[in-house]
Amino acid sequence: MGMHSIWHWLIVLLVVVLLFGAGRISGVMGDLGKGLKSFKKGMADDDDDAAAAAKPKARVTDERSAEERSASAVDRDKA
Repeated sequence: MGMHSIWHWLIVLLVVVLLFGAGRISGVMGDLGKGLKSFKKGMADDDDDAAAAAKPKARVTDERSAEERSASAVDRDKA
């Protein structure tokens, strides 16, 4: 009986199901799926954090009107 024989794998599968039961195996597979989803979400969050850190910070702009800026420029020239 070789390792690649279909009968070998069917017997192994039957023994595993008999030992652990179908319910327990499906529960383990469900937990494995949840773990993989959580891991992928964590990796995506890390990528988002890295992208946010790489963005340049916003520049502060002068929100005064043109008249206020010219008036303050004239005041500085007088001083």
